[in-house]
Amino acid sequence: MRILHVYKDYHPILGGIENHVKALAEAQAAAGHEVTVLVTNPGREPTHETRHGVRIIRTWRLATVASTPLSPGFPLALRRQRPDITHLHFPYPVGEVSQWLTGRGRPYVITYHSDVVKQKTLLRLYGPLMRRVLRRANRILPTSDRYVASSPFLQPLAGHCTVVPLSVDPALFVNQPPLIPPAGVPTLLFVGRHRYYKGVSTLLQAMPQLNARLLIGGDGPLRATWQAEAQQLDLGDKVQFLGQVSDDDLPRLYASADIFVLPANARAEAFGKVLLEAMATGLPCVTTEVGTGTSYVVQDEITGLVVPPLDPAGLAHALQRLLDNPTWRQQLGRSGRERVQNEFTPPKMLTRVTTIYQDILHTP
Repeated sequence: MRILHVYKDYHPILGGIENHVKALAEAQAAAGHEVTVLVTNPGREPTHETRHGVRIIRTWRLATVASTPLSPGFPLALRRQRPDITHLHFPYPVGEVSQWLTGRGRPYVITYHSDVVKQKTLLRLYGPLMRRVLRRANRILPTSDRYVASSPFLQPLAGHCTVVPLSVDPALFVNQPPLIPPAGVPTLLFVGRHRYYKGVSTLLQAMPQLNARLLIGGDGPLRATWQAEAQQLDLGDKVQFLGQVSDDDLPRLYASADIFVLPANARAEAFGKVLLEAMATGLPCVTTEVGTGTSYVVQDEITGLVVPPLDPAGLAHALQRLLDNPTWRQQLGRSGRERVQNEFTPPKMLTRVTTIYQDILHTP
């Protein structure tokens, strides 16, 4: 099968969607399919290369507006491809517009990673075409049923949706030595891009009430803001900002923690793949109910705790419950690891996607 994935960025650029595209494309290539990924190049010049069996085409990038790379050559590059099926990763307006303009008549599916949440002006301009592209897709693949129920764009198309969750390889996160030496108190961990919707300010505001250490992995535009907030709260050595963590070191970072925390505060946190990584490690997770995949991945009182967003006192209370009960923490962690092994592995994701492709291509 000839498969074309379409998005704005690809590895080594880091991000949840980028990592998902890489994992799926490489799994499909390993299964014997002919896989191409079409993205843009931050270095502007067009490039072609093959990595791990995946052909990667990067078109030249003119500029980036509202987190959207603009690439005049993107529609032509898409038109030149001859896939059996095109797999769009939404949202990337240039990709969807290119499919609309030059990919008509070819079957396509859309993995719906997130609503357009913050770029309201872009949505007003792009919304009508976006809805047409969604309606014309052979299938829409949201990453959780909760996102379908809460998205104003997916609700009318619920019958056109098939849930395909993200995945992690649990073997990567088992029996890893700690990256950070233990402290005299339990360790909380956050990993992710430093953006507003991650909710780290809420976690920092909860920390004065807790006898625990907090490790913050990752980087992004709000790092300086969060560091300043930690200083204002006089958290001192209770919080450590670790910066960007390599893929090789990431499993060891999870192994350094007792509890993982993702205090998301907006629907832009559409799934929370870091929760899968933490659960694969055997960590109990505390996250928030924002109507997305966070409360689908973490089952309240089974694999962790789910609390309201933007509530430092509620978050502190949930974390204190786990800090006070190490046996319960371990029980939740074991249940989380089993959930990952049963529902969120790359082979399961590959099987689900391949079944959808075959159903589309074999339907008259």
